[in-house]
Amino acid sequence: MVGLGHAVQSPTLVVVSNSYAQPILRTADLSEALRTVERLLGIADLVDLEVDFDVRISTAHSLSAVLAVLPDAEWWAEGGRGGSSERRDDPSVFLPVWLRRWAGAPEIVKPFLQAVGDSPATVRWDFNAWPEAPEAGLGVGGTRGAFVTLCVHARDLDLEEPAADHTVYVHVKQVEAERAPWLAAQVGLRVIGDLVTAPY
Repeated sequence: MVGLGHAVQSPTLVVVSNSYAQPILRTADLSEALRTVERLLGIADLVDLEVDFDVRISTAHSLSAVLAVLPDAEWWAEGGRGGSSERRDDPSVFLPVWLRRWAGAPEIVKPFLQAVGDSPATVRWDFNAWPEAPEAGLGVGGTRGAFVTLCVHARDLDLEEPAADHTVYVHVKQVEAERAPWLAAQVGLRVIGDLVTAPY
């Protein structure tokens, strides 16, 4: 079984669009969401697999728990209030804060998800390629559109819409939009929302 492990916002909120994403599952059961991610990863080319983690933290308890899992994570104060890891500030003084760790190990996923508690967060699996989708007329999907994102306690990739449930997104290239419903079908699901620009 592939280890689970993901992403959040940039301090400058500059959006660099590497892919487009479409939701395929929304559930209050985090275990169900993780099983869906596992099934998607099971059909992907996982060469160079990395996981990005992002979370918006409002409490000192969650901050301590997340930093215990991701001690080298970057962070910045919400709303342009100036505090950041780059300035070596104390994040507990600047709550709420955004925290990000790029290119982490898949084994960190479950500890991270336990640490975030009810905080809105994303985990993004970044890998080499999606498989061929012959029914959709598509060959192998390359790296710029080969991601899976799990949003926990949020409905959107930007973590702007808090929720009690969790959403799984598949990422594809815009010119290969047909791949998203094809991927959903491979794990017994269907797309449940629009294709949106991914913020990372």
